Amino acid sequence: MSVRRKGPRVTLVRWLTYGLLVSVAAVVIFPFIVAVSTSIKRNTDIFTYPPSLVPKKDATIEAVALGLEGDPLRLFTFDGRNGDYALVDDNAPLAEFRPLDNTDSLITLAADAGEKTGATVVIDGEDEDVFSIDVDGTAIEAYRARLTVGGLFQSVDRPDDTVLSLVNTAVPSKQFGPRFENFSEVVTEKNLGRSLTNTMLVTLAVVAGQILTSILGGYAFARIQFKGRGAIFMVYLGSVMIPFVVLIIPLFELMLDFNWTDNLVALIVPFAFSAYGTFLMRQFFLGIPKEIEEAALLDGASRSKILWKVMVPLARPAIATLATFGFLYAWNSFFWPLVIINSGNPDNGMLSLTLSTLGGRSSTDTNLVFAGAVLAMTPPILVFLFAQRYFVENSASSGLK
Repeated sequence: MSVRRKGPRVTLVRWLTYGLLVSVAAVVIFPFIVAVSTSIKRNTDIFTYPPSLVPKKDATIEAVALGLEGDPLRLFTFDGRNGDYALVDDNAPLAEFRPLDNTDSLITLAADAGEKTGATVVIDGEDEDVFSIDVDGTAIEAYRARLTVGGLFQSVDRPDDTVLSLVNTAVPSKQFGPRFENFSEVVTEKNLGRSLTNTMLVTLAVVAGQILTSILGGYAFARIQFKGRGAIFMVYLGSVMIPFVVLIIPLFELMLDFNWTDNLVALIVPFAFSAYGTFLMRQFFLGIPKEIEEAALLDGASRSKILWKVMVPLARPAIATLATFGFLYAWNSFFWPLVIINSGNPDNGMLSLTLSTLGGRSSTDTNLVFAGAVLAMTPPILVFLFAQRYFVENSASSGLK
């Protein structure tokens, strides 16, 4: 029997397929990477050019390292000069000179630099004194454009090398510096902590309610014979096709009758029942061999014992799928909380509403907005990662283990 070897053409196709899949994955995951990176940046570091995914902060050096006293000193770089320079004095008097032979250039020196030559020059209709200034050992005639205040910079490696310059024209040195305080700030100061707690409570209650009611309803429709079972199930399943916007007004009126408006109960009870979940569990229970249930009945097990001791353990893949879908729906719910919860009641605020408000009121604090978004994304991602292995399990094979 001959073995067919894979040729270079098959290998090339495989590598092209892998390359395409990796490229698509990179495109999909890139926005998430940007969001995480922005959430741990300082707000001044977000819109820098060229953009960077690495969070950075201003580099500093201890004043003691330069033989000085005081707080850490910021570091800067200058074009044409090697190494970093520390800002040792940010209140140094400076003078800006313009050479007579090239008035477009600007030279920044100490305020007392240069000597008057006795000559004057007319600039914009006014007489200006001409100074003789020294630039790199060359005497240049220039007039003083203005007196200002700038910074005295000292080289970190060469103490005798100093530079006088305006602080805003120097390029700050950067170093790796994530700001994890963004998360604590958005939780405490932007009321996201309360919203996270409320959302987690509502989500867990909705998921628990959907799992319980779907298991009971699915088992009843799958295994218990009663009159009108098929018709009732079709009507129940048909409710899935009713758009939610059609139900908003009657559901809101119902909440008014129960006095549940502006209350978290209104976010839990109406959604603790799921027609889709009932359908999912029914189909899963139908796929489990009847022989298993009959063997339990012969052993004297009751219906409830068969359900919770036999059927439910075998239905873990379906339960995990239902829990994941229910979690994502309840966690990301926006429209119904917007209708039923008063925006002026922060104690009952939900995460989606708070993030929407945060994006408006704190639009200038982009890092805090992204920090809140990352906090909101993390739980659904974790739920999916932990539950995904159940998605591929087959119901029949699970029942025969």
